[in-house]
Amino acid sequence: MEKLLISACLVGENCRYDGKNCFNPLIEKLKAKYELILICPEYMGGLPIPRAPSERREGMVVSSKGVDVSVEYEIGAKLALFLARENNVVGAVLKEKSPSCGTHYIYDGTFSHVLIEGMGVTAELLHQHHIPVYSEDQIEELL
Repeated sequence: MEKLLISACLVGENCRYDGKNCFNPLIEKLKAKYELILICPEYMGGLPIPRAPSERREGMVVSSKGVDVSVEYEIGAKLALFLARENNVVGAVLKEKSPSCGTHYIYDGTFSHVLIEGMGVTAELLHQHHIPVYSEDQIEELL
């Protein structure tokens, strides 16, 4: 069975910044076709649950409290890449808009809920290493 990395929040794990999840019911169909490797790069990088929301800004990731959390995001991204390679995944399904996992859109860094085209730290690293990244809006393409 082929393997996919997947944002743990999409599977129902309460690991988002607010301690909640973003369960997507299409995950059950993915489970029938793929072995899912759950990741939460922010948590894997050492950030707590819950945590202050963060956004990418000028090459960094900054929390709403003004703390530079770039290192934690980079560690989480590298661990996700390691898991992707170790498991020979065929792709990754990631949470859109996240500063880690956004595949097409992220927030603009002003904490004003403005979306811009861009990728989260983990999505960008996976993409740079030729691992296809998909948002939860693209799950049906994988079924």
